[in-house]
Amino acid sequence: MSTPQAIVPADQVLPARLTIIPLMGRPIFPGIFTPIMITQQRDIEIVEEAMAGDSMIGLVLLKEEDIENPTAEDLFEVGTVARIVRKINLPDGGLNIFISTLKRFRIQKVLQAEHPIVAAAEYLEDDFESVDEDEMKALTRSLIQETKQISENNPLFSEEMRLNMVNIDNPGKIADFISSILNMGRREQQTILETLDVRERIEKVLVHIKKEQELMRIQKRIQEQINEKIEKSQREYFLKEQLKAIKEELGMPADAKQSEYQRFKEAIEKLSLPENVREPVEQELEKFNLTEPSSSEFQVTRNYLDTIVNLPWGDPPREEIDMGNAQEILDADHYGLEDVKNRITEFLAVRKLKQDFKGSILCLVGPPGVGKTSVGKSIARALGKEFFRFSVGGMRDEAEIKGHRRTYVGAMPGKIIQGLKNVKTKNPVFMIDEIDKLGVSYQGDPASALLEVLDPEQNVEFRDNYLDLPFDISNVLFITTANTMDTIPAPLLDRMEVLRLSGYIDEEKIAIARKYLIPKSIERAGLRKKDVRYTKKALSEIANGYAREAGVRNFEKSLDKIHRKLARKLVLEEGASPFKIEPESLDELLGKPFFREDVRKKISRPGMAMGLAWTPVGGDTLVVEAVSNPGKATFKLTGQLGEVMQESASIAYTYIRHIAGRHHVDPEYFERNQIHVHVPTGATPKDGPSAGITMAAALLSLVTGKTVKPTLAMTGELSLVGTVLPIGGLKEKVIAARRNSIKEIIIPAENQKDLAEIPEHVRKGIRFHPVETMDEVIDLLWK
Repeated sequence: MSTPQAIVPADQVLPARLTIIPLMGRPIFPGIFTPIMITQQRDIEIVEEAMAGDSMIGLVLLKEEDIENPTAEDLFEVGTVARIVRKINLPDGGLNIFISTLKRFRIQKVLQAEHPIVAAAEYLEDDFESVDEDEMKALTRSLIQETKQISENNPLFSEEMRLNMVNIDNPGKIADFISSILNMGRREQQTILETLDVRERIEKVLVHIKKEQELMRIQKRIQEQINEKIEKSQREYFLKEQLKAIKEELGMPADAKQSEYQRFKEAIEKLSLPENVREPVEQELEKFNLTEPSSSEFQVTRNYLDTIVNLPWGDPPREEIDMGNAQEILDADHYGLEDVKNRITEFLAVRKLKQDFKGSILCLVGPPGVGKTSVGKSIARALGKEFFRFSVGGMRDEAEIKGHRRTYVGAMPGKIIQGLKNVKTKNPVFMIDEIDKLGVSYQGDPASALLEVLDPEQNVEFRDNYLDLPFDISNVLFITTANTMDTIPAPLLDRMEVLRLSGYIDEEKIAIARKYLIPKSIERAGLRKKDVRYTKKALSEIANGYAREAGVRNFEKSLDKIHRKLARKLVLEEGASPFKIEPESLDELLGKPFFREDVRKKISRPGMAMGLAWTPVGGDTLVVEAVSNPGKATFKLTGQLGEVMQESASIAYTYIRHIAGRHHVDPEYFERNQIHVHVPTGATPKDGPSAGITMAAALLSLVTGKTVKPTLAMTGELSLVGTVLPIGGLKEKVIAARRNSIKEIIIPAENQKDLAEIPEHVRKGIRFHPVETMDEVIDLLWK
């Protein structure tokens, strides 16, 4: 029988130098048998080398996690020596090793600071000197009991862990084992690993156990509160179900949802829905019935069905158009605008004969304050239809027109469907304001969305994104408004019938003020009609000095300002009324006039000529100024002129230089002088070719030293060979000339046909000179 070999203690066979694997997560305590995943190639090499030798490795925690290429300086000083018991190769190239940790060690000296890190190890023993045997037993027992309390309430503590904890006989190892399974931070675990005094180590572990127990008490209290809420909700559910059953027995609606369902069902049955619409609507209704009220989908479906039942699905009733009444309403609501009224009554007459409003899209174009929106309201009144207005100025999202898809939170239909829901009729008058100011952004192009709305061939089956059902909007009379047609997309403009509303002359403004503006303003200020009386000269002065614009908006603001001041006087001074407004009292009531100097006085020296301009806010007069200074031949332009207007100025300069000899101008004049042309006001951008003959006239006046007639204005494009080409916006320009007391106007001969569109009272007192060439213009310039 052989003699058994003596067992050599582990600390006697531990290597003096260790190859170290850095740990990123937490430290590993001695006396533990555990698997470790090795994924880094450098660590795999260390394991392979250790397996080829004594299977010993050092495990030391990194000071900071996620260090790419750790060195010895990145490691704590104390770690654990471990023996690799088994190695398993993984499919991804990594390793799974099972280790048995043996003992603490301190890095005594770094032999190789970088991969692979090699260090001389000083193995550390537990220190039992600070505590006697009985105290150690008491500490150990307390540690085990406190840990058992945690393990009973924590499912993560397995029965095997509890048995291991009880069977360990070394107090230091018990503390290590418990530390390894407690939920604490990596640095706190490292501190316990570095604590060699067993008593101090056990006390630190006990502190962490107490913290864990407190957390578990809080967790238990929270869980009890949650369970109580669940029990309460279950109780409420059963009571509601019982109440529902009782209501069903009594024949009452079981709940609010059922009541809503019944209401929707009855409303949908009464609607005149097409077959291709009724089926999806009924499907939505059944979906609503099956959806729980607590579901987010419930409110979405309810809002959708509410929109469906509030839309006018039936055919509109046959309507009779009273032409006489329509004319009376238009005359009562608006002064002048005879051509616009005639166009509207013609339009209504056609609709009366045809009995069909499909394809009816009007576009009212004119400067601000001329009554575009109020004309739309009058059309609705004349037809006896509901009126709905919305503005698309600055709109950048096509969903405003076509609605949002129901997948979005807070989705709603577009303006068209919202309007139909509000007016509750299928043939209202819809006014789309500011159609020339539509925007474009990453959210879509609203102008393109309007193409479907305003196309008679498409809007028979208009599909709103929210509704997602075909809806006939062809019976809607669409009226759009714009200040200019230049910014309206051509396909959109092609679908509309354009009606132009030009500006008002002073006589028209005075009549509008007497008939409409003054009574409304007096009422707003709380005055009586007999309290205020205006002279014609005062109204004319307001129009000329304070409200020289195409419309009457500033005129109305001036009247409001006057009446507010009169109201204050009436309150503060008894017997102050009645008030008579004379031109002399306007300075006190309105301040100094904005337009104090008459335009014709500006034409007072050579180098000046008056032109007529068209702007989005109506016609206007502008004075072209030219001066020369001795110096090298240059031609300078100022006044915020656009590219087209700069080209017109260049053509005028070249042409006048070409013909200067025929007008007794020194041929060397242009070589010896710098010529500067300015078009006031400098802050207002200007563009267009229609000032060509005006700039040529100013330049010719400058070089000849002659002064242009002060009551003469002109408009026309000039070609390089002296031909006068036609222009646009003649009506607005003539109205501006009338406002500024112009007596003669030079116009292109091709624009003579446009004079028929200008009312007689506007043309009265103005002499028109149709011209074909610049030579004809020159013959009319001088006094």
